[in-house]
Amino acid sequence: MECREAVVSSLSWALIAGGALYLLQQTRSHTPYGRYAPPGESRCCPARLGWFLQEVPAFLLPLLILLYTDAEPGNTGDKSTGRTLLLGTFMLHYFHRTFIYSFLMRGRPVPLPIVLYAAIFCSLNGFLQGHFLLHCARYDPGWLTHARLAAGFLLFVCGLIINIHSDHILRSLRRPGETVYRIPYGGMFEFVSGANFFGEIVEWCGYAVATWSLPTFAFAFFTVCSIGPRAVHHHRYDYQQRFEDYPRSRKALIPFIL
Repeated sequence: MECREAVVSSLSWALIAGGALYLLQQTRSHTPYGRYAPPGESRCCPARLGWFLQEVPAFLLPLLILLYTDAEPGNTGDKSTGRTLLLGTFMLHYFHRTFIYSFLMRGRPVPLPIVLYAAIFCSLNGFLQGHFLLHCARYDPGWLTHARLAAGFLLFVCGLIINIHSDHILRSLRRPGETVYRIPYGGMFEFVSGANFFGEIVEWCGYAVATWSLPTFAFAFFTVCSIGPRAVHHHRYDYQQRFEDYPRSRKALIPFIL
Protein backbone atom coordinates (compact mmCIF):
# COMPACT_ATOMS: atom_id res chain seq x y z
CA MET A 1 0.00 0.00 0.00
CA GLU A 2 1.46 3.34 -1.00
CA CYS A 3 1.65 6.38 1.23
CA ARG A 4 -1.38 8.65 1.08
CA GLU A 5 0.35 11.89 1.99
CA ALA A 6 -2.72 14.04 1.34
CA VAL A 7 -4.83 11.89 3.68
CA VAL A 8 -2.13 11.91 6.38
CA SER A 9 -1.74 15.68 6.17
CA SER A 10 -5.51 16.32 6.18
CA LEU A 11 -6.17 14.08 9.17
CA SER A 12 -3.23 15.56 11.08
CA TRP A 13 -4.38 19.15 10.61
CA ALA A 14 -7.94 18.10 11.42
CA LEU A 15 -6.68 16.78 14.78
CA ILE A 16 -4.86 20.03 15.47
CA ALA A 17 -7.86 22.16 14.53
CA GLY A 18 -10.24 19.93 16.46
CA GLY A 19 -8.07 20.09 19.56
CA ALA A 20 -7.82 23.88 19.40
CA LEU A 21 -11.58 24.28 18.94
CA TYR A 22 -12.32 21.87 21.78
CA LEU A 23 -9.95 23.74 24.09
CA LEU A 24 -11.58 27.05 23.16
CA GLN A 25 -15.03 25.61 23.83
CA GLN A 26 -13.95 24.27 27.22
CA THR A 27 -12.72 27.70 28.32
CA ARG A 28 -16.24 29.04 27.79
CA SER A 29 -18.42 26.22 29.10
CA HIS A 30 -17.51 22.77 30.35
CA THR A 31 -18.99 19.94 28.30
CA PRO A 32 -21.08 17.64 30.53
CA TYR A 33 -19.98 14.01 30.49
CA GLY A 34 -19.87 11.06 32.86
CA ARG A 35 -20.66 12.18 36.39
CA TYR A 36 -21.44 15.68 35.08
CA ALA A 37 -24.09 14.57 32.62
CA PRO A 38 -27.50 16.18 33.26
CA PRO A 39 -29.93 14.06 35.31
CA GLY A 40 -32.24 12.00 33.15
CA GLU A 41 -29.91 11.90 30.15
CA SER A 42 -30.22 8.64 28.29
CA ARG A 43 -27.54 6.18 29.40
CA CYS A 44 -27.74 2.90 27.60
CA CYS A 45 -24.21 1.49 27.48
CA PRO A 46 -22.46 -0.06 30.52
CA ALA A 47 -19.22 1.73 31.32
CA ARG A 48 -16.93 -1.25 30.76
CA LEU A 49 -18.54 -2.23 27.48
CA GLY A 50 -18.62 1.37 26.29
CA TRP A 51 -14.94 1.88 27.06
CA PHE A 52 -14.01 -1.37 25.31
CA LEU A 53 -15.98 -0.49 22.18
CA GLN A 54 -14.59 3.02 21.90
CA GLU A 55 -10.94 2.09 22.49
CA VAL A 56 -10.60 -1.18 20.56
CA PRO A 57 -10.45 0.42 17.05
CA ALA A 58 -7.24 2.25 18.01
CA PHE A 59 -5.63 -1.14 18.65
CA LEU A 60 -7.19 -3.25 15.91
CA LEU A 61 -6.71 -0.87 12.95
CA PRO A 62 -2.93 -0.46 13.40
CA LEU A 63 -2.69 -4.21 13.98
CA LEU A 64 -4.50 -4.96 10.73
CA ILE A 65 -2.36 -2.47 8.83
CA LEU A 66 0.72 -4.08 10.34
CA LEU A 67 -0.38 -7.61 9.41
CA TYR A 68 -1.24 -6.69 5.84
CA THR A 69 1.82 -4.56 5.16
CA ASP A 70 4.50 -6.24 3.05
CA ALA A 71 8.12 -5.24 3.52
CA GLU A 72 9.43 -3.08 0.69
CA PRO A 73 12.65 -4.20 -1.04
CA GLY A 74 15.59 -2.29 0.34
CA ASN A 75 13.58 -0.89 3.24
CA THR A 76 13.06 -4.01 5.36
CA GLY A 77 15.08 -2.78 8.31
CA ASP A 78 13.22 0.50 8.59
CA LYS A 79 9.84 -1.20 8.27
CA SER A 80 10.62 -3.87 10.84
CA THR A 81 11.96 -1.36 13.35
CA GLY A 82 9.01 0.97 12.83
CA ARG A 83 6.56 -1.86 13.44
CA THR A 84 8.13 -3.16 16.61
CA LEU A 85 9.21 0.11 18.24
CA LEU A 86 7.28 3.13 17.04
CA LEU A 87 3.84 1.72 16.26
CA GLY A 88 4.33 -0.75 19.11
CA THR A 89 4.26 2.06 21.67
CA PHE A 90 0.95 3.32 20.33
CA MET A 91 -0.55 -0.19 20.30
CA LEU A 92 0.77 -0.97 23.79
CA HIS A 93 -1.21 1.91 25.27
CA TYR A 94 -4.43 0.90 23.56
CA PHE A 95 -3.95 -2.79 24.33
CA HIS A 96 -3.89 -1.87 28.00
CA ARG A 97 -6.82 0.55 27.74
CA THR A 98 -8.92 -1.94 25.76
CA PHE A 99 -8.22 -5.35 27.28
CA ILE A 100 -7.11 -4.49 30.83
CA TYR A 101 -8.31 -1.06 31.95
CA SER A 102 -11.82 -1.45 30.52
CA PHE A 103 -12.43 -4.57 32.62
CA LEU A 104 -11.02 -3.04 35.81
CA MET A 105 -12.77 0.33 35.64
CA ARG A 106 -15.81 1.31 37.66
CA GLY A 107 -18.18 3.89 36.32
CA ARG A 108 -21.67 4.86 35.39
CA PRO A 109 -23.37 3.86 32.12
CA VAL A 110 -22.59 6.32 29.36
CA PRO A 111 -24.70 7.70 26.49
CA LEU A 112 -24.26 5.69 23.33
CA PRO A 113 -23.48 8.79 21.18
CA ILE A 114 -20.40 9.49 23.31
CA VAL A 115 -19.18 5.93 22.77
CA LEU A 116 -19.83 6.29 19.04
CA TYR A 117 -17.96 9.60 18.72
CA ALA A 118 -15.00 8.23 20.67
CA ALA A 119 -14.93 5.07 18.52
CA ILE A 120 -14.89 7.19 15.35
CA PHE A 121 -11.99 9.26 16.68
CA CYS A 122 -10.03 6.16 17.72
CA SER A 123 -10.66 4.61 14.30
CA LEU A 124 -9.40 7.66 12.40
CA ASN A 125 -6.44 8.16 14.70
CA GLY A 126 -5.55 4.46 14.68
CA PHE A 127 -5.54 4.49 10.88
CA LEU A 128 -3.54 7.73 10.78
CA GLN A 129 -0.80 6.54 13.11
CA GLY A 130 -0.58 3.07 11.57
CA HIS A 131 -0.63 4.20 7.95
CA PHE A 132 1.88 6.98 8.52
CA LEU A 133 4.41 4.89 10.43
CA LEU A 134 4.23 1.87 8.14
CA HIS A 135 3.81 3.52 4.74
CA CYS A 136 4.99 7.12 4.93
CA ALA A 137 7.66 7.54 7.61
CA ARG A 138 11.29 7.38 6.52
CA TYR A 139 14.32 7.26 8.81
CA ASP A 140 18.01 7.55 8.10
CA PRO A 141 20.22 4.49 8.70
CA GLY A 142 21.49 5.71 12.07
CA TRP A 143 18.17 6.79 13.55
CA LEU A 144 18.23 4.08 16.23
CA THR A 145 21.14 5.84 17.90
CA HIS A 146 19.49 9.28 18.00
CA ALA A 147 19.17 10.76 21.48
CA ARG A 148 15.72 12.05 20.52
CA LEU A 149 14.46 8.50 20.01
CA ALA A 150 15.76 7.36 23.39
CA ALA A 151 14.35 10.44 25.13
CA GLY A 152 10.97 9.92 23.50
CA PHE A 153 10.75 6.28 24.53
CA LEU A 154 11.81 7.15 28.07
CA LEU A 155 9.07 9.78 28.29
CA PHE A 156 6.52 7.35 26.90
CA VAL A 157 7.40 4.62 29.40
CA CYS A 158 7.39 7.06 32.33
CA GLY A 159 4.01 8.41 31.25
CA LEU A 160 2.57 4.92 30.85
CA ILE A 161 3.71 3.93 34.35
CA ILE A 162 2.28 7.13 35.85
CA ASN A 163 -1.02 6.64 34.03
CA ILE A 164 -1.45 3.00 35.10
CA HIS A 165 -0.38 3.66 38.70
CA SER A 166 -2.68 6.67 39.00
CA ASP A 167 -5.65 4.69 37.69
CA HIS A 168 -4.89 2.02 40.28
CA ILE A 169 -4.93 4.62 43.07
CA LEU A 170 -8.26 6.01 41.87
CA ARG A 171 -9.85 2.55 41.72
CA SER A 172 -8.64 1.82 45.25
CA LEU A 173 -10.40 4.86 46.71
CA ARG A 174 -13.80 3.16 46.69
CA ARG A 175 -15.09 -0.26 47.51
CA PRO A 176 -17.51 -1.88 45.04
CA GLY A 177 -20.86 -0.09 45.23
CA GLU A 178 -19.57 3.02 46.98
CA THR A 179 -20.22 6.46 45.54
CA VAL A 180 -18.36 8.61 48.09
CA TYR A 181 -15.53 10.94 47.07
CA ARG A 182 -12.10 10.64 48.68
CA ILE A 183 -8.82 12.47 48.24
CA PRO A 184 -6.23 10.42 46.33
CA TYR A 185 -2.73 10.18 47.79
CA GLY A 186 0.48 8.65 46.52
CA GLY A 187 2.45 8.75 43.30
CA MET A 188 1.94 11.83 41.15
CA PHE A 189 -1.21 12.66 43.10
CA GLU A 190 1.11 14.26 45.65
CA PHE A 191 1.84 16.92 43.02
CA VAL A 192 -1.24 17.17 40.77
CA SER A 193 -4.94 16.37 40.98
CA GLY A 194 -5.04 14.96 37.45
CA ALA A 195 -2.17 12.49 37.80
CA ASN A 196 -3.78 10.02 35.40
CA PHE A 197 -4.26 12.77 32.81
CA PHE A 198 -0.70 14.00 33.33
CA GLY A 199 0.64 10.50 32.72
CA GLU A 200 -1.26 10.14 29.45
CA ILE A 201 -0.07 13.52 28.21
CA VAL A 202 3.54 12.58 29.00
CA GLU A 203 3.02 9.32 27.09
CA TRP A 204 1.92 10.97 23.88
CA CYS A 205 4.44 13.78 24.09
CA GLY A 206 7.14 11.13 24.37
CA TYR A 207 5.62 9.27 21.42
CA ALA A 208 5.68 12.49 19.38
CA VAL A 209 9.32 13.17 20.31
CA ALA A 210 10.37 9.62 19.38
CA THR A 211 8.63 9.67 15.99
CA TRP A 212 9.15 13.40 15.28
CA SER A 213 6.33 13.84 12.78
CA LEU A 214 3.21 15.89 12.12
CA PRO A 215 0.68 13.05 12.75
CA THR A 216 2.17 12.16 16.13
CA PHE A 217 2.48 15.80 17.16
CA ALA A 218 -1.15 16.33 16.14
CA PHE A 219 -2.27 13.48 18.38
CA ALA A 220 -0.21 14.73 21.33
CA PHE A 221 -1.63 18.24 20.83
CA PHE A 222 -5.19 16.92 20.66
CA THR A 223 -4.61 14.92 23.86
CA VAL A 224 -3.45 18.02 25.74
CA CYS A 225 -6.44 20.03 24.51
CA SER A 226 -9.00 17.32 25.28
CA ILE A 227 -7.98 15.98 28.68
CA GLY A 228 -6.15 19.03 30.02
CA PRO A 229 -9.40 20.93 30.69
CA ARG A 230 -10.85 17.84 32.37
CA ALA A 231 -7.94 17.79 34.83
CA VAL A 232 -8.48 21.47 35.65
CA HIS A 233 -12.22 20.91 36.12
CA HIS A 234 -11.66 17.93 38.45
CA HIS A 235 -9.12 19.95 40.42
CA ARG A 236 -11.46 22.87 40.99
CA TYR A 237 -14.83 21.21 41.46
CA ASP A 238 -14.18 17.62 42.56
CA TYR A 239 -11.41 18.41 45.01
CA GLN A 240 -10.86 22.05 45.99
CA GLN A 241 -14.54 22.92 46.42
CA ARG A 242 -15.52 19.56 47.88
CA PHE A 243 -12.74 19.18 50.47
CA GLU A 244 -11.76 21.96 52.85
CA ASP A 245 -8.60 20.10 53.79
CA TYR A 246 -7.51 19.45 50.21
CA PRO A 247 -3.74 19.97 49.85
CA ARG A 248 -3.27 23.52 48.58
CA SER A 249 0.17 22.78 47.20
CA ARG A 250 -1.24 20.48 44.52
CA LYS A 251 -1.64 21.82 41.03
CA ALA A 252 -4.26 20.69 38.52
CA LEU A 253 -2.16 19.12 35.78
CA ILE A 254 1.49 20.22 35.64
CA PRO A 255 3.55 19.87 38.84
CA PHE A 256 4.47 23.22 40.43
CA ILE A 257 3.07 25.17 37.45
CA LEU A 258 -0.60 24.66 36.54
